Amino acid sequence: MFGLPPIATEANRMPSSLSLDPAKAVLLVVDMQNDFVLQDAPMEVPAARQRIPAMAALVAQARAAGVPVIYTQHVLYDEFDVSPLETTQLPHLKTAGMRAGTPGVEIIAELAPRPGEVVIPKHRYDAFYNTRLETVIRNIRGRNAVDSVIITGTVTSVCCESTARSAFMRDLRVFFVDDATGGFDDASHLATLTTIDRVFGKVVSTRQVLDALGGA
Repeated sequence: MFGLPPIATEANRMPSSLSLDPAKAVLLVVDMQNDFVLQDAPMEVPAARQRIPAMAALVAQARAAGVPVIYTQHVLYDEFDVSPLETTQLPHLKTAGMRAGTPGVEIIAELAPRPGEVVIPKHRYDAFYNTRLETVIRNIRGRNAVDSVIITGTVTSVCCESTARSAFMRDLRVFFVDDATGGFDDASHLATLTTIDRVFGKVVSTRQVLDALGGA
């Protein structure tokens, strides 16, 4: 539907209905920032760019269904190295990429947050680590009203997977959207889908989530 072949996982053979209650869910858009998505950006992930239509459809349907949309934003600084092991692994990030106050750190225009929607700055792959994400999720729909997190964004095997695992460890049900997450390559993307589906949650398609949220 969104111009991408389906991922060959058990999720694609599931019935279209999910045990996902929109009244108890949030949609998490992970790190869909200019420096990850735009062509020739410091951390360009082409698959993330290809999946923008699917993510945009999910964001639109979540808003229509009253499901809160929460964004994460990976932030680095010029003044000091806030994530030294990350920049050791990826040395080019010592001098460029996701810098606070630059256009590159902003969420892409196609998925831009609306006024009042929450954006969570983070400095680690796991969006729960030393951020207010858990507090927001636990209270955004009323005290402890949320039990499910729908995960989209990039990078599949890095921040998306790290955040999914962390959500599961906080007793949140994880719905990981296979065709609305963008990875470095097919192999790492599929490896994450396999791990999530076996241990940490349910791998689902954009179509399944749209249907669960009442989409036409």
